[in-house]
Amino acid sequence: MRKRDLEIISTLQQFRAMTRDQVAELFFGHTKKKALNANDVLKRLRDRGYIEADTNRQPYVYFPKPARIKTNGQKVDHFLKITDFYLQLRTHGEKDLKHFAVESQFPNVDVRPDVCMFWRGSAFFVEVQNTQYTAKVMAQKIARYEAFARSELWRECLPFKVKRFPAVWIIADHNYNVSSEYVRIIQTKDVAELLAATKPKPKNDGISIRIG
Repeated sequence: MRKRDLEIISTLQQFRAMTRDQVAELFFGHTKKKALNANDVLKRLRDRGYIEADTNRQPYVYFPKPARIKTNGQKVDHFLKITDFYLQLRTHGEKDLKHFAVESQFPNVDVRPDVCMFWRGSAFFVEVQNTQYTAKVMAQKIARYEAFARSELWRECLPFKVKRFPAVWIIADHNYNVSSEYVRIIQTKDVAELLAATKPKPKNDGISIRIG
């Protein structure tokens, strides 16, 4: 089996589900016919029993075999959105992304972020919202992160060394009314919105420009 085939299978294991277009962008984005190239490889891997697909969706959605989630379940779209988030990060600087893990579990800790990552020199726990939670449910999530931060267990659990507890980054189409004294909370619709908000404002270097 080719190295790329193994990488595709491994990536499907990591992300649980990916559309044809997501696979094409990740593995064949450098080619002129990325969708066609992805179709050829995915069909071959499927025919040989290495992966499976939901052919009722267009484009097809692919899973490792055996699938780690129900192929027709509600969680599929959630994991596809996590993959979209990953692709956005790569678009804005692949070399800046040093660690990316989906649904990390930590011993004796009641916290399971959608993504645990180290990006642009900072650590993040990411909550990717495909459906809108109630304010109560989101407040409970933040409370669990606060307990994790106060416990100091995070210093031993994280797969990388950082001095500060990771920021909790909520990816959603709307902002939740949540705050914390213990945890930094970031809320944006996508990666581009965060980068736009943190982009340094240009200086005029004391030069006065008069119009009219």
